[in-house]
Amino acid sequence: MAGGLFALLDDIAALAKLAAASIDDVGAAAGRASAKAAGVVVDDTAVTPQYVQGVAAERELPIIKKIAIGSIRNKLLLILPAALLLSELLPSLLKIILMCGGAYLCYEGAEKIWEKFGPGHGHHDDEALEKVAAGNPAETEKTLISGAIRTDLILSAEIMVISLDEVAGESFWSRAAIMVVVAFFITAVVYGVVALIVKMDDVGLSLAQRSSAVAQRVGRGLVQAMPRVLEVIGAVGTAAMLWVGGHIVLVGSHDLGWHAPYDVVHHLEEAVHDATGALGSVLGWVTNTGCSAVLGLVIGAVLVAVMHLVPRRNAH
Repeated sequence: MAGGLFALLDDIAALAKLAAASIDDVGAAAGRASAKAAGVVVDDTAVTPQYVQGVAAERELPIIKKIAIGSIRNKLLLILPAALLLSELLPSLLKIILMCGGAYLCYEGAEKIWEKFGPGHGHHDDEALEKVAAGNPAETEKTLISGAIRTDLILSAEIMVISLDEVAGESFWSRAAIMVVVAFFITAVVYGVVALIVKMDDVGLSLAQRSSAVAQRVGRGLVQAMPRVLEVIGAVGTAAMLWVGGHIVLVGSHDLGWHAPYDVVHHLEEAVHDATGALGSVLGWVTNTGCSAVLGLVIGAVLVAVMHLVPRRNAH
């Protein structure tokens, strides 16, 4: 009887260890998958703060909360089932969809550069802010939230598909569990950082009103720094889109049989790695990333030209 009890306890302990190992495996795989989608995460973080520009300070966090809930719904109810089904039945189609998403990221990155430096730059942003200021607050809030959730659908689809591609070798249920973890983790990170960014002004103002001279200096520094911080985040997001989009197209074309572009970049990366000694790994990665970004910029520029110039020619 005692022997049977100890055997049962041994079996329970073995199952507990197996379950713990499985949880560790899911967590580690989710971490790898999330890291793979880091470029899109940066862009998502950079894009979202614009949706609370011009709204009352007390409504900023409720709006971000609603957008975050919409983002989770996008990931779990729309994107995840479709992506898992495609990965199971038509994995090659998932690769093509991933490349199309990469090309879209290239387009978005090049479009941001065009809006920044092209003719009439900044005009659309000014119009958007005027509409926010002039509209009915409740209706404006609904419009902002729905627009943010639509944009999130595209970025979340990229995050989920990129992450899913990273764990394509896992079993179906393992992929499902990993992607659920990724969905919650990425959403928490993105919208947690966004909430921190948009409330930093309020933190700065609160500190600036305290009696402590140190707190006042820190508060004024925060208020003055936030516009520059947002500019840096926007620039990093644009660069990340070009890099991630270009890399997705580069690797996808290699997987689908067109090896030349990938081989050129890979050989260049290896040459830099071998020639730079201790810094080889870092400089090799920089080389690969730079080449991917340049490719992304070229692809994006072509798509921007098509989208902007062809309609004008047809109009004439």
